Amino acid sequence: MKVKVIGLNSFQLKCIAIVTMLIDHIGAILFPAQIGFRLIGRFSFPIFCFLLVEGFYHTRDVKKYMIRLGSFALISEIPYDLAFRHVFLEFQRQNVFFTLLVGVFLMYMLQRTNRKYIKGCYILLAMWLALVAGMSYDYRGILLIMIYYVCRSNLTAKVVLGALWNILWTGVQQFGALASIPIALYNGEKGKSMKYMFYLFYPLHLLVLYFISKLLMG
Repeated sequence: MKVKVIGLNSFQLKCIAIVTMLIDHIGAILFPAQIGFRLIGRFSFPIFCFLLVEGFYHTRDVKKYMIRLGSFALISEIPYDLAFRHVFLEFQRQNVFFTLLVGVFLMYMLQRTNRKYIKGCYILLAMWLALVAGMSYDYRGILLIMIYYVCRSNLTAKVVLGALWNILWTGVQQFGALASIPIALYNGEKGKSMKYMFYLFYPLHLLVLYFISKLLMG
């Protein structure tokens, strides 16, 4: 008889992240004056970063993982620019897939060397790239991925440091510290397999919200 593990599996965490991301983007695009949407939305990025690290360790082919992230980063850029920048394409700000892609590539490179100073250089270079390229959450997004990567085997460290990462921000992101609660409840189980759910949902929901915003504007 299979024993049911108590807690949240990967699929359930992903659903929490997707729903809170949707609420965040509804607020940002349709109701920018309503802060409540943005507070709820602060859960999504920490959970996605946590799941990114778990996905990195469980993937059978990290190169295919990066190709998938990179492909959807390119696919999502026009919907992202339309929804948030109100232009067809611009290069000042990049969607979150680019941040996640750099995070996976960084973890891949870190596992290819044992030299600490080389690892430090890789981390600093990735943080610099995220900053100058205008990626979502800039260098701080890469830092959060590194927190979950380095502290993966230490539940207390990753929960506390993940919460601290949010608290050190100014503004609504501090509310994201509460994302450490569902992360702490992760039971290591995969749950339902819907590999492309987030990948497809991200650009599609941005396009839908963009067209709704255009309709509301008349």
